[in-house]
Amino acid sequence: MIRPQPTDFFKDWKEREALAEAMIPIIGRLYRENNVSVYIYGRNMVNLAVTDIMKAHRFVRQIESNELSEFDTFPLIEALGKLDLGPAHIDIGKLTVQYLEQGNGQDRGAFLDSKIGDDIGTTRKPLPEPQDVVLYGFGRIGRLVARLLVAKAGGGDCLRLRAIVVRKGKSSDDLAKRASLLRRDSVHGPFKGTIRVLPEENKLVCNGNVIQVIYADAPEEVDYTAYGISNAIIVDNTGVWRDEAGLGRHLNSPGASKVILTAPGKDNIPNVVYGINNHEIKGDSKLVSAASCTTNAIVPVLKALMDEYGIRSGHVETVHAYTNDQNLIDNYHKGERRGRSAALNMVLTETGAAKAVAKVIPDLAGKLTGNAIRVPTPNVSMAILNLQLDSETDVESLNEFMRRTALHSPLQQQIGYTRSREAVSTDFVGDRHACVFDSRATIVDGNSCVLYCWYDNEFGYSCQVVRCLEQMAGVQWAMYPLAK
Repeated sequence: MIRPQPTDFFKDWKEREALAEAMIPIIGRLYRENNVSVYIYGRNMVNLAVTDIMKAHRFVRQIESNELSEFDTFPLIEALGKLDLGPAHIDIGKLTVQYLEQGNGQDRGAFLDSKIGDDIGTTRKPLPEPQDVVLYGFGRIGRLVARLLVAKAGGGDCLRLRAIVVRKGKSSDDLAKRASLLRRDSVHGPFKGTIRVLPEENKLVCNGNVIQVIYADAPEEVDYTAYGISNAIIVDNTGVWRDEAGLGRHLNSPGASKVILTAPGKDNIPNVVYGINNHEIKGDSKLVSAASCTTNAIVPVLKALMDEYGIRSGHVETVHAYTNDQNLIDNYHKGERRGRSAALNMVLTETGAAKAVAKVIPDLAGKLTGNAIRVPTPNVSMAILNLQLDSETDVESLNEFMRRTALHSPLQQQIGYTRSREAVSTDFVGDRHACVFDSRATIVDGNSCVLYCWYDNEFGYSCQVVRCLEQMAGVQWAMYPLAK
């Protein structure tokens, strides 16, 4: 696609701005009424502002080296809005590129019919009945998962956040404080919507979603059926119970059916990195771990490289944002070095991510070592992969392979890609990928390579948790176009 440079940039911007604005009601209606999420090269366009839609187009132009613009996508979105669609995820960016390359002037409605015709007129639902979800714990990950579940509520046919379980705080206005923490976040910004507090009923109403706040000190104390909750999936984001005996305590609560842990699991609990080994989540799976943020960040890249080049050995170093486990100022801590001030020091510590890789990719057992450095930033971390490959390559070939993997493979949700020369950690706050491959930092010497991968260790990880949660619930989406 080659488009001449506009002679009047301001006029061109205003025309594209108007088209982006006109997309919003179509995309919103498809989402609310049909449970259709519209994407542009993996970036969800639902609830985006006008300039964010335009930036998504700009991203495609940069990463695909084409001239995709709102002039191209709007006619297909307009045609999409006229179809009687069932629940689906539709990447209008990729379909538009296909139309420009293969359409030969074909009617856009007919083109869409040829690509997603099986979905037109369907009465299929992503789930037979909405799935109740309970958050056990309401810390950093819990609140972000809550934001995601509220944002993805759609028509209410999929996952429904019904309750939050926490210990009673010492404050008399505990509920208001919980709501305030959800409403305002120093790292991730304000909640997108409104939150209403109903203190007499111990409820929060978030964008119309009624969420019961339950106070309890242990899992077995809660009877979810007393709140009209049944067959619920419990998302344990406390990290207190990580073995089968401890995590299984949730299953003793009436109304609970399954549990997903937002920390590495022990014993025989499957450690799942969505996109890699999520096939281990079976219909009868009761206890599942979503592994750690770092494991989720490195495993997709390692799997892609292993399949393409083979991996002999390697070392993983994570430069990790500090976490709530550390001390703000020097104080006693049971862990080595972690007692020193997180805001003032780089803290060398251990990570189990390298060993955890073998639970997800058995072929890498014994091939990786790992360590971590906690640094004085509140969010976004980096994994540095120093690898010995089975075959030789070069920077250009390896980067191009990772670019294709990020954009056109089944791992497009897990691996992002940047070629920015100026990228720094805050640029990746709120990124939904498990990691983002930094192509400008790649070093290759024969079969040795050093690769740099950014990851939002809070939000990106929470997205992976929700993907596992959807699979545990049996949510199935039609995907167009299919990943190659």
